[in-house]
Amino acid sequence: MAEEQSVKGFKDTTTHLDVKDYYGKRLKNSADLQTNACVTPAKPIPAFIRQALSKVHPEVTARYYGCGLVVPECLEGCRILDLGSGSGRDCYMLSQLVGEKGHVTGIDMTEDQLELAKTYLEHHMQEFGYKKPNVNFVLGYIEALTEAGLERNSFDIIISNCVVNLAPDKKKVLAEAYDVLKDGGEFYFSDVYSSARLTDEIKNHKVLWGECLGGALWWKDLLQLAEEVGFSPPRLVTAAIITVDNKELKEILGDYKFISATYRLFKLPKGTTEPCQVMYNGGITGVESSFQFDCQYTFQADKVVEVDGEMAKILTKSRFAEDFTLQPPGGSSERCGVKVKASIMDPFELAPQLEKQQPGSATGGCCSTQAATCCK
Repeated sequence: MAEEQSVKGFKDTTTHLDVKDYYGKRLKNSADLQTNACVTPAKPIPAFIRQALSKVHPEVTARYYGCGLVVPECLEGCRILDLGSGSGRDCYMLSQLVGEKGHVTGIDMTEDQLELAKTYLEHHMQEFGYKKPNVNFVLGYIEALTEAGLERNSFDIIISNCVVNLAPDKKKVLAEAYDVLKDGGEFYFSDVYSSARLTDEIKNHKVLWGECLGGALWWKDLLQLAEEVGFSPPRLVTAAIITVDNKELKEILGDYKFISATYRLFKLPKGTTEPCQVMYNGGITGVESSFQFDCQYTFQADKVVEVDGEMAKILTKSRFAEDFTLQPPGGSSERCGVKVKASIMDPFELAPQLEKQQPGSATGGCCSTQAATCCK
C-alpha cells in the first residue's frame, strides 16, 4: 500500500492510495493489466501522430496505460494540460504537435510515474530540437488543479486518457477542468463508461478500480455532470467495447458492460445559437481535406454543411473559429448531407456500428456526410 500523503493541501483518500499503489508499484508495463480497459484500441493512427509517437523514449511508452488516442485537432501554439499524465507519453507526443511556441503540462499524483516522465525531459527536448523545454510535470490531483498551482483560465485544451474513472469525485474533476480552461477551451478525453450505475461491491473492488472498471461512470451520468458544471453538451467522438477475460472478475461484474469512449466538452458562453450552414476551409494538420469532428459530423473542405445550434456555437467560439466560414440559415439540410439534430448518442450503440465499418481515424467517430445512418 502506498504511503499516505497530501499534495498542496489535498489529502489522499483510500482510493487514491490504492490507485497509486496499483500504477506506481504493481504495474510494471501494460502487459500486467488484466483487462483491455486501459489499453489503446488497435486502430489506425494518422501518420503524423505515428511519427511523433516514434520519437518518444521506449521506457516512457512501456509504462503508458490508456484507453484511447487523445489527440484533438488544431494544436499548433496551444497550451495543453494532460490530466493523469503518468509516464508522460502523451505529453511528449503533444509537445511535437503544439510546436516550440506551444506548451504541454502533465499532472499526476503518482510520484513513481512522474519521476520517470521527468527523467527523459532533456532527452526529448534534444530529440525534438527545441532550445528550451515546452513540457513540464506537476505533482497533484486532477480534483485539485488550482491547489496544485495551475492558473484559472490558462489552458486552450485539456486531455485525459483513461484517468477520470480513477478519481472518486468525477464532478470535482470536471469542475476543476472547467475552471482552468480558457473561454472557448476544450476538454477532449477518453475514458471508461458502464451500461448502468455500478454496485458498491464493484466500486469497492481494488483490482477492478485499478483496471479502470470499478470507477466507471454510467455514461448518462456524464451528460448530467457536464451540464451541472457548465460545459456544453458532451459530443461523442468514438467508442469501443471493453472485454474482460479474467474469469473471477467477469463473475463479479455480472451483466454490466463497459466501453471506452471519447468525448469533446467545450467551455462556451451561455445562451442559444441558431443552426446554420458552415464550410470547412481545410488545412488543419492531419485533417486537411476531411475533418471528422465527432460521430455526427465530418466536414469536407470547401463543402457546405448545416449544423445544429450547439455545433454552430462551438465553431464560432472556440479555437476552430478561423477554420470555418459560417453562413446564415437557409437551404436544405438534406442537400448538405447532414440532418440537423441533437448530438447525444448512446456509446454502446455506436461501438458495434464502428466495428462493422471500415476502420477510420483513430481520433474520429463514425459518421460522414455520406453515411449518417449510424447516428439516427
